Amino acid sequence: MRLGLQFSIVLIIAFVVACLTVTTASSVYFASTTAAHEAARRLFAEITARVADRVSDQMAAVVDLAGLGAALPAASVPIRGDGIAHPLVPFMMRALEQDTDLYSLYVGQADGGFLQAIAVNGDQRILTTFKAPQGTRLILRSVAPDQTGIRREWFTFYTTASAVMGQTRTDNPDYDPRPRSWYKQAIDSPETVLAEPYLLSSLQVLTLGASRATGDKGAVFAVNITLKGLSAFIARQDISPSGGVVLFDDKKNVLAISPSLVSSPPDAVTSLASLPNPLLKALGLATSGEAVRLVDTPVGDALVQITNWRHSGGQSIGIGIVSPFSDFTGPIREMQSRILKAAGLVLLVVVPLSMLFAHNIATAIRQLVSEAVKVRQFDFSGEPPKASFISEFQDLGEAFGLMKGTLANRTDDLATAQKRLERVVDLGIAMSSERDHGVLMEMILMGAKELTNADGGTLYIRDDDNNLRFQIIRNDTLNIRMGGANEAPPSLPPVPMYKDGQENHNNVVSHAVHAQTTVNIPDAYDDTEFDFSGTKAFDERANYKSVSFMTVPLKPRGGDIIGAVQLINSRPHGSTEIVPFSPEIQRFVEALAAQAATALYNRDLLDQQERLMDAMIQIIAGAIDAKSPYTGGHCERVPELSLMLAEEACKVTEGSLADFAFTTPDQWREFKIGAWLHDCGKVTTPEYVVDKATKLETIYNRIHEVRTRFEVLLRDERIRMLEAIVAGTPAAEAEAAFKAAETGLLDDFAFIAECNLGGEFMAPDKVERLRTIATRTWMRHFDDRLGLAHEELRRYEGEPQPLPAMETLLADKPQHVIPRPANSALFDPSYGFKTKIPDNLFNFGEVYNLAIGRGTLSEEERFKINEHIIQTIIMLKRMPFPKHLSRVVEYAGAHHETLIGSGYPKKLAAEDLSIPARITAIADIFEALTASDRPYKKPKTLSECVKILSFFKKDKHVDPDLFDLFLTSGVYKRYAERYLKPEQIDEVDISAYVG
Repeated sequence: MRLGLQFSIVLIIAFVVACLTVTTASSVYFASTTAAHEAARRLFAEITARVADRVSDQMAAVVDLAGLGAALPAASVPIRGDGIAHPLVPFMMRALEQDTDLYSLYVGQADGGFLQAIAVNGDQRILTTFKAPQGTRLILRSVAPDQTGIRREWFTFYTTASAVMGQTRTDNPDYDPRPRSWYKQAIDSPETVLAEPYLLSSLQVLTLGASRATGDKGAVFAVNITLKGLSAFIARQDISPSGGVVLFDDKKNVLAISPSLVSSPPDAVTSLASLPNPLLKALGLATSGEAVRLVDTPVGDALVQITNWRHSGGQSIGIGIVSPFSDFTGPIREMQSRILKAAGLVLLVVVPLSMLFAHNIATAIRQLVSEAVKVRQFDFSGEPPKASFISEFQDLGEAFGLMKGTLANRTDDLATAQKRLERVVDLGIAMSSERDHGVLMEMILMGAKELTNADGGTLYIRDDDNNLRFQIIRNDTLNIRMGGANEAPPSLPPVPMYKDGQENHNNVVSHAVHAQTTVNIPDAYDDTEFDFSGTKAFDERANYKSVSFMTVPLKPRGGDIIGAVQLINSRPHGSTEIVPFSPEIQRFVEALAAQAATALYNRDLLDQQERLMDAMIQIIAGAIDAKSPYTGGHCERVPELSLMLAEEACKVTEGSLADFAFTTPDQWREFKIGAWLHDCGKVTTPEYVVDKATKLETIYNRIHEVRTRFEVLLRDERIRMLEAIVAGTPAAEAEAAFKAAETGLLDDFAFIAECNLGGEFMAPDKVERLRTIATRTWMRHFDDRLGLAHEELRRYEGEPQPLPAMETLLADKPQHVIPRPANSALFDPSYGFKTKIPDNLFNFGEVYNLAIGRGTLSEEERFKINEHIIQTIIMLKRMPFPKHLSRVVEYAGAHHETLIGSGYPKKLAAEDLSIPARITAIADIFEALTASDRPYKKPKTLSECVKILSFFKKDKHVDPDLFDLFLTSGVYKRYAERYLKPEQIDEVDISAYVG
């Protein structure tokens, strides 16, 4: 359902007026009611506070006066006779004259004496009660024993504090202060006691009193006041026309009340409930301490609040405030009535007027809608809306026309800005992925020139000497192109950042870097802040004019300034006119500079990290080589030979190597790191195992121990000879026996020493002779467990043998065996190691080692050397290599595998071995063959090494195609020329091995 605009406007206006009327009336009612309630709360709180303050002041005065009287020495002076001469009387009289709220001051003593001063204050009831003559203003009452011991009560009547006008006396009065509560409470309390409100029987009015003991003499000084002062104060509190304040005690007896709540003030003790005003009954429904409460009463809603004033001694006085709610809300109803009348009048006037204007409004709106549709379609053509007699619509039409023009201009600007932003984003993406430092710098400068359409530009980079060095210079007009990708930077003097120890702010570039801000100069020839003399001299020589400059520092996020970009002579697109660099363009260049600085910083950081990683790897490899003086350079030479062979493999276009190639720097780096780390596990290999030149060698060559034992045996034979001669054996016969024994020992030791050197093969007959020699015995006279470290001592089993102990010449003892830890990572199945692992970590048994069949290494020691590749894999597996270095472990850990699965540690087959891993295997073997620093072999010639390597090819231990390439490409010869000794290099007939 659709309605016409004219009818809709009238209907809406009428509806709005009605809604506004109802809303306003409701809002006024609720707001006014809330405001009335809040006003009552504030008023009640304010009056309660004033009354409470008044009560507090009144009570404080009473308490202070009672304390002052008790502190006077005169209060303890015994009372005698009529008391006129008592020293306390002047104080009491002056106090009554100065404070008209006081009723009386009195003192009671331990002997029953009582002295009281009473203020008449024109109250006829007091005169009547005490039978005082007219004109009496003060009454002095005294109760005390006379000289004969008879108690007498005296009343002395004063017109002034010093003028006595009469006196009466009564014998044996009934009054005694000591049983009175005010006396007993004060005697029992160290503080001033404030009594509860009580009825003064002589006047039938409520009074309040305070009393305090004077000390240890049993005297109590007290004060009484009437509540007429409070009543007068309450009467002055303006609550509302019908509201008021009531003071009452704990028994709900009225102490004081506003005149507006009663027809006449009560002249005797009156309870709150006995008063006829219905509002006062509402006080019985309220609770002390509550906020202002709305209570329903027979005369309508009433606002009620009760607050208790409480003395520290526990006495309290209720302060009640009550008022009809209508006293606060009466004006609201009148306001609602006026609102409704005004709303009706508004409707009568507005509806006709709205009909008159509706048509004009509808016409203007239709025109604006039509224009808005065109704007939404980015059509900014056409004439502005027609004029309207309504000024606002006229202004709106004109504003709409201006908006169209502005939108058209802004659309063009946004399109231009979007193109620039897209270019900045594209440049940022390109810079973030660019690895070449020179290309990256050229992208930065050319991107900035493109964004600003600048005629020229320069890129500066900050060096370690705090100079800004020229990296790239471009100028289109002068056709200058210096530096950039694959080009050396311009050889121009750098811009110094500091001169004479001070920051250089004369040059605009160094200033921009120091200030870390963009400097935009509209015309360098008008600028006086910076030194452009060099620029002007260049312009004169080149017939050029450098006018507008913009210098932007290159600051990466979170880093120091690394350089600056300077652009010269901005030009509008399609024009050669030189204009200043606009602030809009400056923001884009700054954004580009920020991205560029971050890209340069990240590139430098990555390069530094790679250099650091390479250095660490080379340090590790160097440390491994440095462990042994016999293997120095192995970890350095293998990568070099691997890279030489890999370069040749990448050139192959036929055969099994045709598909292999390293196409990115990351792949070359990954392979190089793998080659450098191929032996990193050797850090775990003991040097004495790697360098073991004899069978008995551990940290040292134990052949010396064996020789010492032979020396002992020889000495025993000499002793035996001498003992035989002494026993009667002919000297010649004894010496001949000794010579035979000596010859046998020398021959046996020579044999043992030869076995210790190792060789190609240890024949069974030699092993048998070795075991026979080992069984010879000698006597040990010293404890073999003294001087041993705790760890070595743990390997000794059983109790020590009694000395002297018989020892065999050679032995395999339990302490020679070091078991392998059960928790070794070698047994972790996740690594996939398949090589055989000896049960023991080491076996240093003498017979066991001397019986080694080939070479000098035992099974355990040979495994320990081979274990370096296992440790290499374990160490590298634990390193968090990034994705582009994920194959480092494979390249480094497979150079001891073979093509037929007989290698170690994983027994991989040909299909499991990549080309880079096969390359490293050839490099490792050939370097070891050609090395001239091994203690266990003599240097071999180049031809011998190639021949031995060919056996590896024949046995399918190395890749045959790579072996052939190794020879045909001449890699073997180039390597030999770099690393082999001259005497090792000889001619090699590669035709015998290729194919």
